[in-house]
Amino acid sequence: MFRKEEYALVLDFLPHGKAGEGKQEPVAQVLGESFFTLLEVALKPNISVNIFDRVYIGKDVRDKVERIRSRLTYKDLTNVGQQEVEKTVRKILTSHEQEYVGFLNRAGSINIRIHSLELLPGVGKKNLESFISEREKTPFVSFEDINNRMPHLQQVEEIILHRIIQELKAEEKYYLFVKIPPKEEGEGEGGERRFGGERRFSSDRRFGDGNRSNYGDRNRNSYGNKY
Repeated sequence: MFRKEEYALVLDFLPHGKAGEGKQEPVAQVLGESFFTLLEVALKPNISVNIFDRVYIGKDVRDKVERIRSRLTYKDLTNVGQQEVEKTVRKILTSHEQEYVGFLNRAGSINIRIHSLELLPGVGKKNLESFISEREKTPFVSFEDINNRMPHLQQVEEIILHRIIQELKAEEKYYLFVKIPPKEEGEGEGGERRFGGERRFSSDRRFGDGNRSNYGDRNRNSYGNKY
């Protein structure tokens, strides 16, 4: 089942839109809260937003967003937008900590050669066995709990942050956290071109159990989800 973003955090606000565009309208570049989808949205007249503001972009009545203009790649972001990505991802990790802890407790193999936890920076095969052993003894309950029980690893929130940034930059073959980035520009709502693969986890709002080989490969033709 395809999932869509409901809320997003503002990365940059362009009150008159992009330079060189025929129609001037307030525009924001935003990062989806659930699937880290990069989007450009047109705001309603006389609406302004600040960086880090949380805006509703779902299918019901929107108070600030007029329409979704397009999906973006990391390279499409303004300089300000790129500078604010890391801080924004940190905010999302903090507010949804339990979802990420749950993923780390459930994550399984991608295929017979690769476990999903190996894809996290600093884990690899070397630390995989001890990580799985610890969670089998007692499931992890927080980032702090993981950091205390896995002291030889970097802070787990930093590990996840780095992985998300890599996926946003489309530098990875498999996608654990980010909806597969688009390969071409979107056309916005209405006559939009549809992009990106579906979220590769399915058993809850953000992540699944990770035991099925349904992880995103950017080389697969899995187009069909809009945002």
